[in-house]
Amino acid sequence: MAESSVRERVLELVRRHGWNATSFQTLEQGYRYFFHEHGCVAYVDTGRAWVVAGAPIAPLEAIAPILSAFLGEARRAGRRVCLFATEERLLDIAGDLLRSLRIGEQPVWDPRNWAGILQRRRSLREQLRRARARGVTVREVTAAELESGMTREGIARVSERWLSAHPMAPMEFLVRLELFSFTADRRCFVAEQGGRVVGVAGVVPVPMRSGWFIEDLVRDPTAPNGTAELLIDGVMRWAAARDCAWLTLGLAPLAGDVSPLLRAARSSGRLLYDFRGLHSHRAKLEPELWLPIFLSYPPSQSAWRSILDALVAFTRTGLWGFGWRTLTRGPIVVTRALAALLAPWMLLLALAPADRWFGMAWLKWGWVAFDALVLAGLLRFVYKRHTTSLTPLAVAVTLDAIATPIQVAVWNLPHARGVLDVLVMAVACAAPVLAAIVLWGARRVRIGTE
Repeated sequence: MAESSVRERVLELVRRHGWNATSFQTLEQGYRYFFHEHGCVAYVDTGRAWVVAGAPIAPLEAIAPILSAFLGEARRAGRRVCLFATEERLLDIAGDLLRSLRIGEQPVWDPRNWAGILQRRRSLREQLRRARARGVTVREVTAAELESGMTREGIARVSERWLSAHPMAPMEFLVRLELFSFTADRRCFVAEQGGRVVGVAGVVPVPMRSGWFIEDLVRDPTAPNGTAELLIDGVMRWAAARDCAWLTLGLAPLAGDVSPLLRAARSSGRLLYDFRGLHSHRAKLEPELWLPIFLSYPPSQSAWRSILDALVAFTRTGLWGFGWRTLTRGPIVVTRALAALLAPWMLLLALAPADRWFGMAWLKWGWVAFDALVLAGLLRFVYKRHTTSLTPLAVAVTLDAIATPIQVAVWNLPHARGVLDVLVMAVACAAPVLAAIVLWGARRVRIGTE
């Protein structure tokens, strides 16, 4: 069956049985489908595991049979299985077929109560006022505008700039940014300033709940404060006018009563992703309830193996590849680490015997002075965000990456006294190479978002 026909079949199932917020997302690129009787399971194949988006899309009475058949098919294919972003309804249906680990919470609003929330939240009203005072307006985009034209180009441009501004590399699976498919079913709202698109809210249906999911909330890095809140306000008013009683902004990962290890991950990962900040922002919008969200997996698997499988699905190329792609974007946390490590390295250079490591005292102090200038530039960028310093910094560190191996080959290797000396030389050569990659990546990202 052609891919378009398969996706049309899935779309019809979503329209009839889509209960999870993730249901409509399974129509995006990259999914495979396991069909069984009256429903299907949408999943991605990582090579070692089948990672499912939410629950099976099927009538309530068919969910357990299709889940059992899917698990059996995975065993025959030699694949592990995990279901990401499941809810308590599936846990009740699955029984002994699955175990589950709580991974976060999903806030839900009744848009008809939005006016009351605005009345109570002065800070929210102030954010809306700021955006409006800067000339930002919100409107719904027609399906025709999503197909072609200036608005579509503006949405694509803002989306690209938003992705470029993030410290982490773009992810896939349930966070893939895809705004232009199945335009007859989805809704899209744009924030505009002076005729220019500065923000986008992509909204998809949750048919069995007669609700909507703000799947994507994207703003230009230069958009005025309050732009995101103004988009949410526009969607809430639109939904309330249609007497919609259920709307979500999706999973707040690692929020709520998660395991101690996940709480530790929430704290340690905040420099790359602000889990607490996301939860706090949504809490300020006063959702009616927070639904617990789970990662579900067969009892024969461990929870942590299942978590790793889910992370691989999100990262597309695996954890190592994702880490490398993130590193080459020059995230500020890595730049801070470079500055923190350069200070003790300078101290080691200053204390090192010049005749053994450099041959000449002036060369030693020249390297110390050079590193001091690099450190000053790094601190200027890290704490004051002066992007103008990135180009000279990247050039200087690149020259360092070239000059250091030359010195090592000409002087240090012939005078090496053991393995420890060689290890120090390896670090001296590798560090500026890594720093150059990070700084050129940071420059590329910052220039692309200015």
